[in-house]
Amino acid sequence: MVDIHEKSITHRKATAFGIIRFSNNVAASLIEQDSNKKGDVLGVSRISGIMAVKNTSQLIPLCHPISITKIKVTLELDSKNNSVTSECTVECEGKTGVEMEALTGCTVSLLTVYDMCKAVDKDMIISEVQVTEKRGGKADYSSSRNS
Repeated sequence: MVDIHEKSITHRKATAFGIIRFSNNVAASLIEQDSNKKGDVLGVSRISGIMAVKNTSQLIPLCHPISITKIKVTLELDSKNNSVTSECTVECEGKTGVEMEALTGCTVSLLTVYDMCKAVDKDMIISEVQVTEKRGGKADYSSSRNS
């Protein structure tokens, strides 16, 4: 692990974005009608993203365990384009950033959508997982996706 003992405690925030695209309109239709056999796809996926954020340091070997102060996972169905987007924002007061936590929450929420929809679509694609914003520490960052 990287030594962070001399870093200042600051407010840290990171947001990650990702998308899962369905190969047909069946999964999106089931999500829209809340009739997926496994249940509420977006609700369960949101909770899985939150749980993933809280467990990031157990999943990524060299991540520092940090005290999270805020987690927001938002999933949106775009039935017109047969896709679901996930955005995960994580905040803390600490000495190290929360980019890995945001990426983990975003990715696991999309993996949960995949798991819950795989019975009706074997060709889903998860893509574009990226940090779109980072605040706190030495450098702030905002991707063109936020513009």
